[in-house]
Amino acid sequence: MSLIIKCFLPLIAYLTGSVSTAIFVGKRFFNIDIRNYGSKNAGTTNMLRVLGVKAAIPVFIFDLLKGVIAVLLVRLTDLEHETNSYVSYQILLGICVVMGHIFPIFAGFKGGKGVATTAGVVLAMHPYAMLMVFGIFKLCLLTSRYVSLSSIIASVCFPLIVIIIFGEIFNEYETLTMKIFSLVVACMIIITHRNNIKRLLNGTESKISFKKKQPPVSDSSSDMPNMEKITE
Repeated sequence: MSLIIKCFLPLIAYLTGSVSTAIFVGKRFFNIDIRNYGSKNAGTTNMLRVLGVKAAIPVFIFDLLKGVIAVLLVRLTDLEHETNSYVSYQILLGICVVMGHIFPIFAGFKGGKGVATTAGVVLAMHPYAMLMVFGIFKLCLLTSRYVSLSSIIASVCFPLIVIIIFGEIFNEYETLTMKIFSLVVACMIIITHRNNIKRLLNGTESKISFKKKQPPVSDSSSDMPNMEKITE
């Protein structure tokens, strides 16, 4: 029975990630498909740019919770807590939920970049490190107003926090799997933001605004935006 559960839970994690909050909120409350606007990503950043803070906050919270819930599924197994096998299975569940967010089966396999969901995965696996990473992200965002730059800097700090601060300074036990995972997360965030990095270097990356947005007018025939194109 335990083996069956271990084989079945990754599918549950993927299906959880496939529930796209951005698409639901856009269609239910604003009568648009967010994937037709702005950067065309079904994620928090695009919701913030196109529809504003009130639309972005619930999307961020739910996408974060998807990652947390998926990782906590490990508790349904008989794996020993905080072993390499335990952490490895958490990572497997985390990968599945993030893949579900990026390639949602319920939305034509066209989702977001998975930053918020990845943050939820990390929060469930290493909450203290995640709180520090979030503080770095928030500080960078408030000073630069670049979500992409803030995400990249915060992700680079994650393995430094896990390996150096918790592994060396606080002298807490960190599994080798967790250390490798922290490096993989940093690399993944950088890779998914490669186009943003190019725009940051040539000065064309868009900054976010915390002002209230006027929802774009939906074209009932094509659901294409009646507004100037926003680039991420």
